[in-house]
Amino acid sequence: MSDLLDRDFFDRPVEEVAPSLLGQIVVHRTGDGEVAIRLTEVEAYAGPMDPASHSYRGRTPRNAVMWGPPGHVYVYFTYGMHFCMNLVCGPDGTASAVLLRAGEVIDGRDLAAARRPRSSFRDLARGPARLCQALGVAREHNGLDACDADSPLRVLAGDPVDPSRVRTGPRVGVSAAKETPWRFWIDGEPSVSQYRMHVPRRRRTTGTG
Repeated sequence: MSDLLDRDFFDRPVEEVAPSLLGQIVVHRTGDGEVAIRLTEVEAYAGPMDPASHSYRGRTPRNAVMWGPPGHVYVYFTYGMHFCMNLVCGPDGTASAVLLRAGEVIDGRDLAAARRPRSSFRDLARGPARLCQALGVAREHNGLDACDADSPLRVLAGDPVDPSRVRTGPRVGVSAAKETPWRFWIDGEPSVSQYRMHVPRRRRTTGTG
């Protein structure tokens, strides 16, 4: 398969790494087999300078992997049911990362479909939680080195994406810095997820009768 992306690829500002990840390939090898996904949509999160980032308020046990070194995998649990996968960027201590939002399954389709039995091929990795499910990524993979050739979870070089097809816009579902155009996707790709603006939850009120 393609060449492994090295650490220098990730040791750059996150807003540069994010669009350059489009078209690259994430591969996860498990006891059940191997699944490879070509990335079609990502989001950049710029550490303590970015109020939408998990690391905005400083280092915690949850976000420790984000603080470096670059090229490692940051996995977090959300909504009490889903895992999402990020790739750490920038020098040690910057705590920036790229969220992998969506992609196309290019190898291991049967295994990905078995993990998501009610999905169409287009939807197998269409969204960050679905992408993790298709790859078989969960909490125990947090901290893996995606630049290590012996790692079960790696990022490989894919075919270059025509720059004219790269689009950018606001990130999905964030309440802070919601206008920052750090969501990047390949125009015309069916696997790109649907944009949803953050909607604050309303508190329930009880009637006075």
